[in-house]
Amino acid sequence: MDSLEQRLSECSPTYGMDPLEARSLIQLMRLMAHLPPPPDPFGLFPRYGLLRQSFLEAIEMGDWKGIEGSFLALYSHLHCYRPPYTVKERASVLASGGYLCHAGGLSPVLKAGPHLDTDSVSLDLGAGNGLQGLFLQFLYPHRRSIQVEISARLLEAGRLLGSWMGLPDAAMEWVCADLLEVVIPRAHFVYLYRPLRPEGPGLSFYKRLAHSLRNSPVGTVVFSVADCLSPHLPSSFKLFYDDGHLCCFRNE
Repeated sequence: MDSLEQRLSECSPTYGMDPLEARSLIQLMRLMAHLPPPPDPFGLFPRYGLLRQSFLEAIEMGDWKGIEGSFLALYSHLHCYRPPYTVKERASVLASGGYLCHAGGLSPVLKAGPHLDTDSVSLDLGAGNGLQGLFLQFLYPHRRSIQVEISARLLEAGRLLGSWMGLPDAAMEWVCADLLEVVIPRAHFVYLYRPLRPEGPGLSFYKRLAHSLRNSPVGTVVFSVADCLSPHLPSSFKLFYDDGHLCCFRNE
């Protein structure tokens, strides 16, 4: 444990949070504190330097509330609120009933550890720049992370972020595709943050995803944020966590 990690550990609360999740959060904080500014050929992170400085100052002050708040602001900025869709990509998103990219929270990343091992394949459907999948690969190294996203520039930004974080290229697979058309890859861990509205074309996506999970191995886990997949999941998938925002299912 280096001095920064020790300082973060000393500042963090000792109650109200799972110890493994707290450890993962501190590891991510340490990563962001040590890394230089990210590569940014598309101008996606204009406030990164200022937000990182606020984060470092909060660490110096030793105020956990300030540390956590400034880190979440930095994370959200890096996740991209204004994705660089082309006119064609934007039209496809709107026609499919999709949402124009919003940052997913850290809770799914911190809770994923027990469900990923070295042989796992993770899948993020509607990944944006793939930051959550990159964090999963950093925290819990596994065989492959598959990131599916319609924006080619966001995927390229994600590739650059993966190199910036020091992740092996072989561990990351980037799939540029419309969710209505993509052949859904098989995975042990599936993550989605309500990428399409559950009506019209979007409804067919959720039904197709659920159908693709029918023959998944026992132990396959689905993390569904703002869940609208569960009505279509096979009966073998049982809910094991629900906080009103994140629903987690396991194939039993």
